[in-house]
Amino acid sequence: MTPLLCILVIAEINVILVLLFRTPLRKLVMFMLNRLKNGHGPIMSTVGVTLFAVLMSSLYSILRIQKRSMESGAVNPTDQVLLANYILDSSLMGFCLFLGLMIDRLHYYVKRFDDSERTKPCMPSYETGSD
Repeated sequence: MTPLLCILVIAEINVILVLLFRTPLRKLVMFMLNRLKNGHGPIMSTVGVTLFAVLMSSLYSILRIQKRSMESGAVNPTDQVLLANYILDSSLMGFCLFLGLMIDRLHYYVKRFDDSERTKPCMPSYETGSD
């Protein structure tokens, strides 16, 4: 699961970078995000909730392993490997959720900014001169 989460974090970072800078690629990403959010909104929230549930399960497993090592007093090498893997997976899941929220907010702000620029009326410039 770790390679999949790493690929997801890298993809989300790339989407954020594309949204931050005005490039032709930003129009494509905005179009895709509009289609994704308008047509399939509940699917994205379901994916987010599922990822959050897996994150909570991973955190529970981390706490269980730490409790087991505290009770026994001896550190088991297998538990150390499992603990490191769970910590890595849970941190990547947390990053994915955070970056997903950032993409959602950036999409909202960029869309709102582009709409306000499009509907901005042309105001005449009044020069102040001395009479």
